[in-house]
Amino acid sequence: MKITRRQLLKTVSFSALVAGIAPRVAFSAPNSLRSIRTGVQAGGKTRLVVETANRPSYTLSYGDKQLIVNLSNTTGKADVQTKLANGTLIKRVTQIQDGTTLKISATLSGLIDAIEKNQIMILEPNGDNDYRLVIDFSSGTGRGITTSATTTATAKTVKTETTTKPTTKTTKSHIIVIDAGHGGKDPGCIGKGGTQEKTVVLSVAKKLKKKLDTDGYKTYLTRSSDVYLKLGERAEFAEKKHADLFISLHANANPSRDMKGFSIYTLSEKASDEEAQKLADSENAADKIDVDGFEQFSKDIRVALSALQQRAVAELSEEYANGCAKSMNKASIEQQKGPSVRHAPFAVLRSTVPGALIELGHLSNKNEEKLLKSDAHQNKLVDAIAKSVNSYDFDV
Repeated sequence: MKITRRQLLKTVSFSALVAGIAPRVAFSAPNSLRSIRTGVQAGGKTRLVVETANRPSYTLSYGDKQLIVNLSNTTGKADVQTKLANGTLIKRVTQIQDGTTLKISATLSGLIDAIEKNQIMILEPNGDNDYRLVIDFSSGTGRGITTSATTTATAKTVKTETTTKPTTKTTKSHIIVIDAGHGGKDPGCIGKGGTQEKTVVLSVAKKLKKKLDTDGYKTYLTRSSDVYLKLGERAEFAEKKHADLFISLHANANPSRDMKGFSIYTLSEKASDEEAQKLADSENAADKIDVDGFEQFSKDIRVALSALQQRAVAELSEEYANGCAKSMNKASIEQQKGPSVRHAPFAVLRSTVPGALIELGHLSNKNEEKLLKSDAHQNKLVDAIAKSVNSYDFDV
């Protein structure tokens, strides 16, 4: 039986949280294959996903139009059928059991370059998924490849080639929670022309919901009117809806009236820069309007909870945030100077649901304030965010 992220959180003892100790799970048993699937990522990259019961230990080797993933201390499964998607460089996949090493051999339609480390990641278990080794690559000239893959004649091959049609994405199974920041007695930042952040983001949130509903997702708004919600309530709402993705919408302000552009943030206990920390402090201060319950948990417990949650969802959140930034850039929406994705300890992102906080622009900038009020620009933002949701791989 697979344990979901939410079930895992419930298994953490109160004493462990007070001590600030996150649970560790040790695996001594041999690893085993769970699934193999492929997909197409932004920019036409091919994605290979190998799911295993425990955290994989791997090396890569290459042959003539061939990529081999060597999984040590791992057993293959004959009944695992590779899910092949259209448009990838992978023609077929075969399992080769070579002693205690399982070789996942992908036959390619062309040459590829040596795969860089930043194109490989291991995702922690979540929902119905176990550990996933995720590898992204593109066609190339074969440069940087100095090793060739070989298998012994006695190696036992477990055939998993498939000719079945690739499964289509069923978006209706995915739940999106859209959070319009601030509200009620908390207006958020206010532009020089009097535009309130809470009004702008609610308008964009409603339009985004309508767009995603049309695309087939099941979407919810944390607030659909001008009401005040605590940050914890927003995160809890996403948990209760069993959301697959949480998108928190905000508008920014800066002492420099020249500062403009969107920015995207994911949760981190350590801010990526001073500006990110100041923004998080500003957004988190919204809860201090209601003092009761703001310090419900001790600092140690909050830190431990945050660390546990962060490990479970950080990589998924980062993947969505990067995809969203690319989508905004493709739509020619101006980006704030600096990195496309930043990190800060936003209270509203403290949950077991992957998500990001999107600052749509700067109300403190006169020209951008006018843009953020306009239907045309709001629709442009909505289209870009919706495209980032559609390109996000919920099944990895």
